[in-house]
Amino acid sequence: MQIQSYTLISKRTLILTGFIILKFLLQYVLISPAYDLQRDEYLHLDQATHLAWGYLSVPPVTSWISCIIGWLGNTVFWIKFFPALFGALTIVVVWKTVETLKGNLSAQVLAAFCVLFSGLLRLNTLYQPNSLDALCWTSLYYIFIKYTDTRQRSWLYVMAVVFALGFLNKYNIAFCLLGLLPAVVLSRQRGLLSQRHFYIAMLLAFLLILPNLAWQYYHHFPVVHHFKELSDRQLVHVNRSDFLKSQLLFFLGSLPVIIAGLYALLTYAPFRPYRLFFWVMVFTLAVFTFLKAKDYYAIGLYPVYIAFGAVFLADVLSQGLRKYLWPVLFLFPSLVFIKMYKTVFPNRSPEYIQAHQEEYKQLGQLRWEDGKDHPLPQDFADMLGWKELAHKVDSAYATLPDSDRTLVLCDNYGQAGAINYYTRKGVRASSFNADYINWFDLSKPYVHLIRIKDAHNKDKELQETAPYFQTAMVADSITNPFARECGTTIFVFTKAKVNIIQRIKQEIASNQ
Repeated sequence: MQIQSYTLISKRTLILTGFIILKFLLQYVLISPAYDLQRDEYLHLDQATHLAWGYLSVPPVTSWISCIIGWLGNTVFWIKFFPALFGALTIVVVWKTVETLKGNLSAQVLAAFCVLFSGLLRLNTLYQPNSLDALCWTSLYYIFIKYTDTRQRSWLYVMAVVFALGFLNKYNIAFCLLGLLPAVVLSRQRGLLSQRHFYIAMLLAFLLILPNLAWQYYHHFPVVHHFKELSDRQLVHVNRSDFLKSQLLFFLGSLPVIIAGLYALLTYAPFRPYRLFFWVMVFTLAVFTFLKAKDYYAIGLYPVYIAFGAVFLADVLSQGLRKYLWPVLFLFPSLVFIKMYKTVFPNRSPEYIQAHQEEYKQLGQLRWEDGKDHPLPQDFADMLGWKELAHKVDSAYATLPDSDRTLVLCDNYGQAGAINYYTRKGVRASSFNADYINWFDLSKPYVHLIRIKDAHNKDKELQETAPYFQTAMVADSITNPFARECGTTIFVFTKAKVNIIQRIKQEIASNQ
């Protein structure tokens, strides 16, 4: 008996390890070397050199991970390693969730297969807080299931720590609780709210996130301004029906399993203690839909329902002729992945995408945050032109006398971050955009200016800035026609007639 049990454990461990290895391999091969990093990734990497308990764009956890990446060499391999790691851990948590729900090995394999070949593959290609956010959502649900199953109060404290980590990674985790708590109130689990340890755990979570809340308070809650700006510029283009349609696409291949999970939560006797998760889905999607959130904000909601569905289906399809339907459940994710492989990932050249517009348009891939269609998906266009920009800035920088007294000022955080990542001349670019507004080095006596201007803002730059310098010229521009930054221009101004530091201070004051 012990030998059989050991063999089963070894088999499960071996299969899970295989899924993890496959996950890492896929994340690395799904990105073509034709692309650079994405603009957000440069900002996150730069945060490692400006450690704080908060940033205008994100909470602090990403900067901590960026520090680790820096210690490991700051290479693309390690930059892509961490989102792949968080995706692999999401598979592990779903695997453990199935185990907690008394699912067999077949259920675990189905659940892992569905999570592997899902929209998480796209999410995990980019070094952003979203991958860890999805992992934290999945982990919170798993921990709640463990608590429901065991009633051990230690799980409440684990939940508090995971929530705090998720909050310090991305504020989006708050919506996980907004969906979970009303469901608890309406279920038999409402007794949890009268337990002393629940409130002690809440206090622990509060203490862990307090440094970030203090940072927000000290800086006049920039998260509110960031959300308002997001709402005005991006969420205004979000259509509620499009948000709901996108939810189907993230786990399209797993849709039969997810639907089976929701059905089982209402009808399957072993899932009676977890029935509240049906309402978690309803409340969470209702909140996101009402707020016109970006579609990927809800992606962490679904893996736990794959676990429920896999356990249920492994039970009901285990006997008689129904067992022949089991392979079909693996067919759907496989077919969807084949379709995704051709259109969803940056594994095709920009030239190929331009020649096959309809394939991408059908999935809404060409629609950007401005609500319009463009030649390339926005994330792909945001992964082009950065090396070109940094190389050309380096060339302009090298021509200047006293080049170490040169301010490199960019229009946006992507430009500044990319220059700082790729530069070979020790250039440190700045910007009045995003977190860079707080990172100016005001200790240098600047005499020259290299100005990076967006294509739509460049026309009057010489006319407006040249009077403050002895010489002015257009040095170069980004020429990659597929880059979102195509046309971004590099201006060089030398020998300032004004105090540049004073002008920077005035600009910072006017932007805060």
